[in-house]
Amino acid sequence: MARIGVFVCQCGVNISATVNVEEVRDYAKTLDDVTVSKEYKYMCSDRGAQLIKDAIKKHKLTGVVIASCSPRMHEQTFRRVVEDSGLNPYTMEIANIREQCSWVHDDPKKATEKAKTLIKAAVAKARWLEPLQSSSIAVTPNALVIGGGIAGIQASLDLADSGYHVILVERTPSIGGRMAQLDKTYPTLDCSSCILTPKMMDVANHPNIELLTYAEVHEISGSIGNYTINITQHPRYVDMDKCTACGDCAAACRLKDRIASEFDMNMGKRSAIYVPFPQAIPLKYTIDVDHCLFLTRGKCGDVPACQSACVRKAIDFSQKSVTHERHVGAIIVTTGYDLTDPAALYEYGYLKSADVITSLELERLISSSGPTRGEIFKPSNGDKPKSITFILCVGSRDQTAHEYCCRIGCMSSLKHVFLLREKLGDEVEINLCYTDIRSFGKGYEEFYRKIRGINTNFFRGRPSEVRPINDQLSIDIFDTTTNKLFEITSDLVVLVPALEPSITSEGIARVLRISQSPDGFFLEAHPKLRPMDTFTSGIYIAGCAQGPKDITDTVSQASGAAARAMTILSKKELEIEPLIAQSNEDLCSGCGICVSICPYSAIELIEDKKGTHSHVNEALCKGCGACCSSCPVGAMQQKGNQDTQLLPMIKETV
Repeated sequence: MARIGVFVCQCGVNISATVNVEEVRDYAKTLDDVTVSKEYKYMCSDRGAQLIKDAIKKHKLTGVVIASCSPRMHEQTFRRVVEDSGLNPYTMEIANIREQCSWVHDDPKKATEKAKTLIKAAVAKARWLEPLQSSSIAVTPNALVIGGGIAGIQASLDLADSGYHVILVERTPSIGGRMAQLDKTYPTLDCSSCILTPKMMDVANHPNIELLTYAEVHEISGSIGNYTINITQHPRYVDMDKCTACGDCAAACRLKDRIASEFDMNMGKRSAIYVPFPQAIPLKYTIDVDHCLFLTRGKCGDVPACQSACVRKAIDFSQKSVTHERHVGAIIVTTGYDLTDPAALYEYGYLKSADVITSLELERLISSSGPTRGEIFKPSNGDKPKSITFILCVGSRDQTAHEYCCRIGCMSSLKHVFLLREKLGDEVEINLCYTDIRSFGKGYEEFYRKIRGINTNFFRGRPSEVRPINDQLSIDIFDTTTNKLFEITSDLVVLVPALEPSITSEGIARVLRISQSPDGFFLEAHPKLRPMDTFTSGIYIAGCAQGPKDITDTVSQASGAAARAMTILSKKELEIEPLIAQSNEDLCSGCGICVSICPYSAIELIEDKKGTHSHVNEALCKGCGACCSSCPVGAMQQKGNQDTQLLPMIKETV
């Protein structure tokens, strides 16, 4: 006979403000098989946990129902409490009377009645819960990091310094990411390259890091602790062992300085054979397959110019893509961000005038290693601008584009104002059109106040349109601080676009089978308690792959993701949660529907004395239940959520 204990949490006032907890507690005592019913203000606290433990031992309970918040919050907490009392942790059921009841209802009477129904259903399931045992798998102590920006670099170094082997995969020819494109970093105005380049060198020289650039992850199998990864490395058509990065090939290229440089945001030119920037790691040349005359047309003179110029014979047009197979225990995704295309926002005039540029394009103009060696010119005619206007929140905080804040726009614009004043002096007029100045970080507010004091015009509002007039740009803006309409005439307009998920995010999400939030960034398991975890065990996210953030927060989160990965890699074996699918071989007809529908490839058809039937790989199954709902004969059941356990719940709620 079942002996069930019901424990109702007030959750401070989150539940008790809407639900009559005492009435619910008393109601639970009247249910069949309920031996004890108690309520407490915070059931997840030490005192609440002790209350549960004491009741389990005193009343010799066989099952427990916790009426509290979502299982996502404290299911593991309560399982440990139950297990510490000597009861199997999978004989515990949670009735969610917070998110599904108190938080969504205003009427206390109706909310209380609904809470009673939810608890009644949970008790009905608890009667049929069975003890389950976890299994274990061996852990491969290697890690995969996808993305070689500052987040990927930091995560890789943290893991490698802790003694774990790391495979760092970067899809472009060099690591460094967006940070490599910056001249200075706010608020201290440190040289970006001076901070980043030593870390890039550490990655290249670290004995525990295998660096695969110009490569992409295209297939994954396995599960937490034992992932098998297939990585495609694209051909550079340059022998990396022979190349010394002397530059003779680029100088001889027939397309020398005729191809727009992606690293310089198309503000500069490069050859068809190139290194992205002088500090690139690895510092090896790469042939652009989209522009090289030999690769696109099959002919570049009698002999390709780069091949003739290379004395070390490093140019090799016979190279093919190479697939690497690696085995890892944990994965960290750090794919970074892209900028919103301002051309899609027609009112800002990005396509109407060459003198409307983005903040990252200005960054390359300001940089001493940029296409103009740090000189600021109007792209249209090469003149020095006498007035510059910044427009913030282009595509962000906008219901027609992206509702979220890009988090770096305000501070990067303030940094640019300071650098422009430094380079152009007080003669240039600088205007800054903003929605709100968000200076949220350490030292940021002080930096903002400093910029306000160096002769900058701040307009609180968004321009209606950027109009080219002769060789200048005209902007109308209503300043909400002074309630006045201003017309600004400017030589150069700098747009500060929103941050978007990397163009690779959708493909990575599909390959790794991880979720994306509505804005396209990778979705964390819990925004507060598990901000670096994904819903796929063993896969973590960091940096702007998770959401917009600055360098400081990116580095912090990357180290956090590395620490989370180490919780797996540091163990020889991992326990696998038993709430997975199982096949009743006697019922299974071998139709194969479950095989085709399983998103984790955890089911296969096997043939033995019983005939053809499905078999579940426990290490791969995530317990999503898709196979159970699709099985036409009911042969597939999920442990802990079998039909015999769920149907009594449904019966009590109708």
